[in-house]
Amino acid sequence: MSLRIFLIAWMCASMASAAEWSGFRGPQGSSTASDSTTLPDSFDTESGENIAWRCKLPGRGVSGPVVANGKVLVTASSGKERNRLHVAAIDEQTGTLLWHRQFWSTGRNHCHPSSANAAPTPATDGERLYAFYSSNDLACFDLEGNMLWFRGLTLDHPGVGNDVGMASSPVVTGDVVVVQCECQANSFVAAYDRLTGEEKWSLERPPSPNWASPVALEIETPGEGKVPAVVLQCGRNLAAYRADNGAMLWDVKISCGAIPSASGRDGVLYVPTNRGIAAVATKVDQPGDRILWTEDNLKCGNPSPIVTSDALLVVNSAGVLTSASLEDGSTDWKKRLGGRYWATPVVAGNRLYAMTDTGEAIIFDLDNEKVLAKCSLGADEQVSGSPAVVDGALFVRSHDYLWKIAQNSSE
Repeated sequence: MSLRIFLIAWMCASMASAAEWSGFRGPQGSSTASDSTTLPDSFDTESGENIAWRCKLPGRGVSGPVVANGKVLVTASSGKERNRLHVAAIDEQTGTLLWHRQFWSTGRNHCHPSSANAAPTPATDGERLYAFYSSNDLACFDLEGNMLWFRGLTLDHPGVGNDVGMASSPVVTGDVVVVQCECQANSFVAAYDRLTGEEKWSLERPPSPNWASPVALEIETPGEGKVPAVVLQCGRNLAAYRADNGAMLWDVKISCGAIPSASGRDGVLYVPTNRGIAAVATKVDQPGDRILWTEDNLKCGNPSPIVTSDALLVVNSAGVLTSASLEDGSTDWKKRLGGRYWATPVVAGNRLYAMTDTGEAIIFDLDNEKVLAKCSLGADEQVSGSPAVVDGALFVRSHDYLWKIAQNSSE
C-alpha cells in the first residue's frame, strides 16, 4: 500500500510540474501562484526594465496564456471573418516562436468588436493542449504541435452561439476535457475523452447567455472518497457533476450565470451571484445548509474572485479591490485601483497584479494595502486575457503580443 501511495504522489507531482499554469486562472482555477514566488514590483517597456521579452502573435485574441514543459501556449484568430484559428508555442525562456498551427473554424464566428474568436483560455494536462474558440471548435494538440483530434461542436449543436461571442474556457478533470456552451438557444455542456476526443457525456443547459467557465475539482463523496467533478454556474443554479459520467452530485438554487467564475479552496466555492458572493460547501453529504454564507456587499465586475490562504479578493466594476474574510464574507479593507478590467488579477506571494483593459499593470502590496506601481505596456496594448505566473515571471497576453515580465538577471 505504501508503494502505491508513493507512486500516486509521484505521478501527481510530475503532472503538476509539467503543467505549471494549466488553464484559465491557473492551478485549481485559483489565480494564485506559490507563496514563495517573487515578481518584479515594477517594469518599464521603454527602458526594458524587467521586460524579459516580447513576442508578436499570429493573430488577435482575448484568451490568456498557459504554460507547460517550458512552453507558453496561446490561441489566436485572424481574418476578416475571424475564421482562421491559431495555436502557438513560445519558448518560456527566450521568447522564440517554437511552432505555430492554423486551421479553419467550422462554427459561428460572430463576436463583439472588442472580443475575438480566440476568447476562451486553453487548458493543458502537461502533455496535451486543448484549444477552444468562440466558434465552438475544440482542438487537441501535443506540445510539439501535432494535432491529435478535432471536434467542430456546431455540427452536433447547430443552434449554439450568441450575438457577442462565446468565452467560457475548457477545463480538464479526471479523464475528460469539459466545455460549457450556453446561449439563447442550443445550450449544452459536454465532456470529451482527453486522448481521443470521443464524447463521453453531454447535458442540455438552460437557454440563456452565460460566459462563466466550469470549475474542475475533486468532490468528497460517501463511499468513494474524492471523485473528479466539474461545477457549472448559470442563472438558475450552481450544480456539480461527476467527470466520468455527468451524473449530478448536488445543486443549489442561486442565480450565478454571467461572466465571473467561482473560485475554490478547502472544500468551499466562492461563487459570484447576481447579488454578491455566496460561499458554497462542495462535499456531497454536507451537513446543514450547503450555502455557508452570502454577502451582497461583495460584487464582482468582470474579473473572477481570488481566494488566497487567508482572504477573498474581489475587484468590482468601479476598479475597487476588496479584501474579505473567508469565514463570513465580512470586509477587511477596500482600496481603489482605478481602471477597467476584463482580466482576472493574479496573486504571487503578497503581491496582486491587475491588468487594466488598456494594458496598465497595477501592482498592489496586499500586506500594506497600497499600490506600489502602475506600469503600462504601451498606448495600444489592450489586455483582456488573465495572466499566467510561472518561475518568477508574469506572462501577459495583449491583443497582439505575448510579454514576459521578470526581474532583470543583473539585479
